[in-house]
Amino acid sequence: MTPPKSLRVFMLGATGTIGRATVRALVRQGHEVVCFGRPPRTASGASAVTTPGVIVRTGDVSDPQSLARDGFKGEPFDAVVSCMASRTGTPRDAWAVDHQAHVHVLDAAKRAGVSHMVLLSAICVQKPLLAFQHAKLAFERTLMDSGLTWSIVRPTAFFKSLSGQVARVQKGKPFLIFGDGTLTACKPISDDDLADFLASCLTDPAQQNRVMPIGGPGDAQTPRQQGEQLFALLGREPRFTQVPVGLLDTIIRVLSVLGRVVPPLADKAQLARIGRYYATESMLVWDDAAQRYDASATPSTGKDTLAEFFARRLRGDVTDDRGEHAVFS
Repeated sequence: MTPPKSLRVFMLGATGTIGRATVRALVRQGHEVVCFGRPPRTASGASAVTTPGVIVRTGDVSDPQSLARDGFKGEPFDAVVSCMASRTGTPRDAWAVDHQAHVHVLDAAKRAGVSHMVLLSAICVQKPLLAFQHAKLAFERTLMDSGLTWSIVRPTAFFKSLSGQVARVQKGKPFLIFGDGTLTACKPISDDDLADFLASCLTDPAQQNRVMPIGGPGDAQTPRQQGEQLFALLGREPRFTQVPVGLLDTIIRVLSVLGRVVPPLADKAQLARIGRYYATESMLVWDDAAQRYDASATPSTGKDTLAEFFARRLRGDVTDDRGEHAVFS
C-alpha cells in the first residue's frame, strides 16, 4: 500500500486540548505542521504545543497582516486545519473568531496555495439559536463557496465538557441533572478519536467536500446514564439533584433586563442561554422531517469511551482541563 502523501499543514487552535491532540495525530500521519496562535500565557513563555518537530509561530489571527507576516510568512502550504473557536460564545467574541478570523485565514490560505481546509465546527449548529452557532454557520457557507476542497466536522459532546461533576461526586455530593436527566443525549467523543478523524480528512477523499457529524463509540447517553456510570465506578449508589430548566429561564430574564443597564450582564445572559441550550437540546443528528434527534443516524468513530475517561479522571491519570467548558463544580 502506498503511504499517504506528506502535507504541509497550517494549524489553528493548537493550544486547546482537541487542538493539541490534532497536532499529535497530524504528526503521526507524517505531515509537517506549523501552528499559529496567540503568544503563550505561561510565566515562562513556554508554548502549550510540545509535540517534537512542530513549528510554533505566534501572532494575531484576527489581523490579516499578522497572519501573512507572522503566520504564513510567504511560504507555501497544502492545507489548513482549524480547531479554533471563540472562548465564550458571546456575540462579539463569536463573530470575531468563529467567523471573521476564519475569513482572514481563508484569504491568507488561498494566497499561500492551500487547496484544502479542515474545519472543526459543532453539531449544535443544526438548530441555530445562539450567536456562536450563526457565526459558525456563516463561515461554513463561506468555506463551501471558496473553491477549496473542504471538510467540515461537527462533533457531539467532548469528554472534557462532561467531566465537570467528577470532583463534586468524589466529595460525596449528588450529580446535578436538568429535569429528570433524560431531556438530552449525546455520543461522547474523546480528543484523540476526534483528532484522528480530523487528520484523516486530509487524505481520505470520502471525507472531503462533506459536512460530517461524528460521535464516539457506543450508544447515545443521557446525563442520568453518565451520572450512573460515575457512581458505579466509585462503588456508590447513584444520587441525583434535579435542577428545573425554569431556573435557567428566570436567570436569563433577570440578566437580560439588568444587561440593558450593565453591559457585562448582557454577556452573562448570553452564557446562561448557552447553558440552557445544552440543557435542553441533544448533541445528535437532527431529523428535520421527523422533528427529532436521531441517535441511530449519528455516526460513531474511535474506541475511547466516557466510562474509561471517568475512570482515568478518578485515578488522577488525566486532569480537569475544561476552560470555558466548565459548567458544574
